[in-house]
Amino acid sequence: QVQLVESGGGLVQAGGSLSLSCAASGLSFSSYAMGWFRQAPGKEREFVAGISRGGSNTYYADYVKGRFTISRDNAKNAGFLRMNSLKPEDTAVYYCAPKTQWSGSYYDGRAYEYWGQGTQVTVSS
Repeated sequence: QVQLVESGGGLVQAGGSLSLSCAASGLSFSSYAMGWFRQAPGKEREFVAGISRGGSNTYYADYVKGRFTISRDNAKNAGFLRMNSLKPEDTAVYYCAPKTQWSGSYYDGRAYEYWGQGTQVTVSS
């Protein structure tokens, strides 16, 4: 059974930082690229960042580029998202997911089959 547990969310002031973690189990973590997505109230889930299986390639949405950093530790079956210079518009529930469709686009949520419960990030102005 695949399980994904996100943690590290919270309330932070604009300009602040947070580090999210994703613990994966029930799958060969190193065999999958990984992505972070977010969903704000009343909005569709959107891509935030992606990372290749070995971690050598990373991908970012334009609205987080230069502020967020994705990484992973395959030995620990864990993924991370470091978020700096946070803005109120970054407020959302953040999810990590393995990219189970190897040919799918990092940016497309349909390439990801399993999702965790997410972790809430709230940025106050």
